[in-house]
Amino acid sequence: MDLDKYKQNHKTAYLAESLERITQEEEELKQLLASDPTMAELAKKELSDLAVQRETLQSQIEGLLQEEKEAETYPNELVLEVRAGVGGDEAALFARKLADMYQAFSQKRGWSFTVMDESATSIGGYKEASFEINGKGAYKTLRFETGVHRIQRVPDTEKSGRVHTSTASVAILPIREKVNFDVPPSDIEVEFSRAGGKGGQNVNKVETAVRLTHKPTGIVVRCTSERSQGRNREKAMGILLSKLQQMKEEEEAKKYAGARKTQIGTADRSEKIRTYNILQDRVTDHRIKESWHNIPAIFGGGLEAIVEALEQASVESSSSS
Repeated sequence: MDLDKYKQNHKTAYLAESLERITQEEEELKQLLASDPTMAELAKKELSDLAVQRETLQSQIEGLLQEEKEAETYPNELVLEVRAGVGGDEAALFARKLADMYQAFSQKRGWSFTVMDESATSIGGYKEASFEINGKGAYKTLRFETGVHRIQRVPDTEKSGRVHTSTASVAILPIREKVNFDVPPSDIEVEFSRAGGKGGQNVNKVETAVRLTHKPTGIVVRCTSERSQGRNREKAMGILLSKLQQMKEEEEAKKYAGARKTQIGTADRSEKIRTYNILQDRVTDHRIKESWHNIPAIFGGGLEAIVEALEQASVESSSSS
């Protein structure tokens, strides 16, 4: 066990120091045993006790490291992005409905759900919007929601009763504490503006909204959720780094798995992962070929059965590969 490495980790430092002390005591007892055979019985008893303590400490350190690894792989903080796809106003209304669904699900889980930026239509839909979700198990639970969602329904404005199909894309972006690369400041263009919407004088009169553009990739991140320019910039930077990290991971994956679509995709009907059929009161996830009924409850945040089925399918897939 690399004690120096564990002493540098604030979560394991105290345990590593205790383990180092026990190791020193064991060495001293072994020297005593070699130099004074009459102390053999006492030394062996103490060595046995120290061995038990050492195993306990090692187990505790390994447990903390496993928790740390789990938190890094599945962080509790994420950014949810929704974007209207095919279908005009209906697609924008569907994007809003999906956002509301995830907000309701987050509330049921006791997670925080904060609007980071939104671009709304005149009838209350979303052209695109991003939200910060924070809570235990958030990313692990929602990571399979990424992809293009499709809805089939008869709009209120449709007099002939014709079924319309529209899409919206969802992206689940984990916000990790550690990012494996640096971004030169010269690669980032920073713009400030007044945040729109509610919020009083500060929002309307002070340029608190931050827009970051990563010049080499063209990735744009905008954040308006905080009341200070500095906090919005900090949050936007965290999201930008996560997007770049994700892009890097996808490029690495392509070397081994062939071409792979980006997280957002093209919001085209052919790239759907899930269909919400209102007339038949059925939600179907096409990746695992399972369906659920009671769409009003699902849109009301009742996603438990769906996310659990996807998690189970993932576990089964991993164990069989």
